[in-house]
Amino acid sequence: MKIKPCLTLADCKTIAAAAEHHAQANRWEVSIAIVDDGGHLLWLQRMDGAAISTVRVCEGKARTAAWGRKPSRVYEETVNKEGRVSAMMMPGMVHMEGGVPIVTDGVVVGAVGVSGVKSSDDAAIAEAGIKALLG
Repeated sequence: MKIKPCLTLADCKTIAAAAEHHAQANRWEVSIAIVDDGGHLLWLQRMDGAAISTVRVCEGKARTAAWGRKPSRVYEETVNKEGRVSAMMMPGMVHMEGGVPIVTDGVVVGAVGVSGVKSSDDAAIAEAGIKALLG
């Protein structure tokens, strides 16, 4: 039987606080989701002023990064740059940048998804949260 690392509530709080701080420093109103390696929601927050739609989108971005074991940006590029629109038929996936996997010791333990500003900025917020946890 394999033993693998997993996210704790304390880990989620660390990630969320750093992601929120990065967003606030830029005056961005976003929603932040953290999921485990199976894409199951562990943490969700919608900052004051963030659009209601950002809740579902950030969760989808996080789930996409966890399931695919790579940034959700890769799926967006598959559609936009490669023209593989059939990829959009993958159930539960969100083909937009802003979902980033959390990788420790080569193992994906979860992902962070952010929605509310430009997709590349969403990804930067997610990365700031992950950096606070993993360094």
